Amino acid sequence: MKICAIVGKPGSGKTTAIDSIRDLGLVVTMGDIIRNEVKKRNLEPSRNNVGKMAKELRENEGPAIVAEKCVELIKLKKEEIIFVDGVRSLFEVNVFRKYWKFPIIAIVVNEKKRFKWLFERGRSDDPRNIDDLKERDQRETQFGLEEVINKADFFIENNSSVEELKKKTRKIILEIINS
Repeated sequence: MKICAIVGKPGSGKTTAIDSIRDLGLVVTMGDIIRNEVKKRNLEPSRNNVGKMAKELRENEGPAIVAEKCVELIKLKKEEIIFVDGVRSLFEVNVFRKYWKFPIIAIVVNEKKRFKWLFERGRSDDPRNIDDLKERDQRETQFGLEEVINKADFFIENNSSVEELKKKTRKIILEIINS
């Protein structure tokens, strides 16, 4: 089984990158663990509730709890290739690396582009203004996302087109799969 992570700040293009490789394996989204917990508790899936839940889970059950829940899910899967979306800390990276090599691909892009893309996406937990994005970035940084990005094995600058991002992502993933 080969497992790798696609990481990046909110709005960096992770979903687009992952869309380009969905045919190669299964995608496990760590944010779904948090959104499912929000749903279990009958809370509205708002930006505020999702953020609070992410923080609460980590405070109450440890900084690697979301990764631990993902590992439980992955172990039940039969797929040979799995992509993990949403790793936020080195604690989480270390959980995955107990079981697999777990290379990390970081998608990087500037703040203005990220805000534009998130605003246009319009998910319930997406920022409505640049201050919301900065607040979300701060929360992600507190979890340790910046460290994960800085220690990634591969970097993709998402500074051109959607097609270019997909092409770059697919090339790296195929190299990982074939190594």
